[in-house]
Amino acid sequence: MTAFLGVERSLTDRHWVGPSAEADRLAEAMARDTRLPLPLARILVARGVGPGEAAGFLEPTLRELLPDPRALKDMEAAAARFLAAVKSREKIAVFADYDVDGGSSAALLLSWLRAMGREATLYIPDRIDEGYGPNVPAMAGLAREHGLIVCVDCGTLSHEPVAAAKGADVVILDHHLGAETLPPALACVNPNRQDESGDLGHLCAASVVFLMLVEANRQLRADGVQGPDLMALLDLVALATVADVAPLIGVNRALVRQGLKVMARRERPGLVALADVARMDRAPSAYHLGFLLGPRVNAGGRIGAADLGARLLATTDPAEAEALAARLDALNTERREIENRVREAALAQAEARGLEGPLVWAAGEGWHPGVVGIVAARLKEATNRPAVVIGLEGGVGKGSARSVAGVDLGAAVQRVAAEGLLLKGGGHKMAAGLTVAEDQLEPAMARLAELLARQGAGAGGPRDLRLDGMLLPGAATPALIEDLERAGPFGQGAPAPRFAFPAMEIRAPRPIGESHLRFTFSDGMGARIDAVAFGAFDGPLGPALASPGAGRFHLAGRLEINTWGGRAKVQLRLEDAARAI
Repeated sequence: MTAFLGVERSLTDRHWVGPSAEADRLAEAMARDTRLPLPLARILVARGVGPGEAAGFLEPTLRELLPDPRALKDMEAAAARFLAAVKSREKIAVFADYDVDGGSSAALLLSWLRAMGREATLYIPDRIDEGYGPNVPAMAGLAREHGLIVCVDCGTLSHEPVAAAKGADVVILDHHLGAETLPPALACVNPNRQDESGDLGHLCAASVVFLMLVEANRQLRADGVQGPDLMALLDLVALATVADVAPLIGVNRALVRQGLKVMARRERPGLVALADVARMDRAPSAYHLGFLLGPRVNAGGRIGAADLGARLLATTDPAEAEALAARLDALNTERREIENRVREAALAQAEARGLEGPLVWAAGEGWHPGVVGIVAARLKEATNRPAVVIGLEGGVGKGSARSVAGVDLGAAVQRVAAEGLLLKGGGHKMAAGLTVAEDQLEPAMARLAELLARQGAGAGGPRDLRLDGMLLPGAATPALIEDLERAGPFGQGAPAPRFAFPAMEIRAPRPIGESHLRFTFSDGMGARIDAVAFGAFDGPLGPALASPGAGRFHLAGRLEINTWGGRAKVQLRLEDAARAI
């Protein structure tokens, strides 16, 4: 494939790929037929959207895209049992995972129940003492006091713990990859069950919970009862979808789009307090959910009290929300410090082992299990390969894994567990968790690497950097960015538009913080744009761009609006650069 702007290998060792001639032709035709700006038409063409579909894509609605909840197996039974518990005033327990998806899922149920005048017991396991998902002592204990246990964002592989819940019914609302057999629950609603079509496999757990509540409201209406307002709960669904890195396609786009509108109304005390402590000064976007709010909600489950995030999202008390948000913000700062130490050690170990294979992995004694997932994501980003990071303690390793596009990591981990090389393991395509005996670590990772290699992991030369076209500084206006935002929200599976600026002059480069770079650039014709390159001095971008007399560069990145002092200015978030010859 011909390199865009002739960039075969950029400063970060990537091969630039631009729109094909056919894509250019289709975009020009769409711009002509729909009167949309050409850069926006390019984005739509890249998403596979035709001229007749453009209007619907740019204004996605839940009315058109929300699937029938009953399309999922066990859904009617799950909702009916849930409503029966509500009507008979049975004690209900919600057993949730400790991440954002689990916390949001729990908060959805707690908020809905509160609107119905009911409360529930929240149980979130401790990451270190109990590990992921239901365990036998916890489920047995909850069953003694509750008639119904609802497991959210977990439970699909928990055969023994579910069986231990004697005397209580168990309903599972999950999205993790299922095994050939299901646990003995009354209902297991999961789009990634083996006997499901997989058409809804991109849903996060909070979306599955939301669909169950849609079905519950439908059953209530059949009895002449009006259920709680579900649209007001979409801020939680949006947060979980983005933070759990679910692809922003199909109904997920509509859920996040509508959820952001709900969040902008600032009606949920927990999210208001969290936004304030994160110093958000503009309307929320998918970026804010993934990089500002999500990590703070996660911080409790990673290194603090596991239930802090869910409690924050569910509370109706502004004072409690402020206290919880402040605690999570402090924990997030502590988490970053721990993460940095583990990341440096893990990267050094992985480099010593070699970064050219289908899998990069590292394991260390005492590495905090709350940060191994984040560090695995960092290794994956740095190497473009699936990555596993494991913390060892007492001869047992607990780890997290992150994958790259096109490689089903969850299925591979589950197979290694089934073969007996892992004590347990599971997840979904892009992320997985595992537990391994230390003396089986090397053979388990070797087997996992073998399975990932069969899927093409680690193959090929430099990574492709896909660009949506070329712009000159004078064309990069706030109005253009507003037009492009109509194709959002952007995130996993729907990357934000990325443009190249050819042969730019770098002006006034200056370091900020420990590793970032700010500068302005121009084509020499008058228009200038500010740019920021985060982490630039951790790699080759910072030294090259900040070097005096370095010449002109092709620049690639994403455009955004930077509001400062009441003024809105265009800014390029730089991702890559190449010397212009």
